[in-house]
Amino acid sequence: MLENGYALGMIETVGFPALVAATDAAAKAADVRCVTYQGADAGIVTIYIVGDVASVTAAVAVGEAEARRVGQLRHSRVIPRPDRSVMQMVLQQLEKEKSKQASSKPVGKAAGDKQKNAQSTPTTTTQAIKEE
Repeated sequence: MLENGYALGMIETVGFPALVAATDAAAKAADVRCVTYQGADAGIVTIYIVGDVASVTAAVAVGEAEARRVGQLRHSRVIPRPDRSVMQMVLQQLEKEKSKQASSKPVGKAAGDKQKNAQSTPTTTTQAIKEE
């Protein structure tokens, strides 16, 4: 998937319900993969969508409309055929944030079991995209 024919789409909303609705609509609208999401301050959240250019463009358009219907759309963008370094930068930043969040959570017995199970998963987000 990281060859010339793919695109990176982003939909940014205020509030998680609008993001979930936009993500669901985008995933159902076209053959795309909703890779991950990223939160920021003040309830701003962004979903990252990967697929071929036409599919991502269609998915982002449908996701935008659904985000407006459910909540507040801040911005969206489709980057057709981004440079490899752009996608690697996005995924590396997201994985750094995930590891930071995982290390800052208190570890009790149940939380420790969940962390062990999560760590035993062999495929990371970056690996999954590279495999496609």
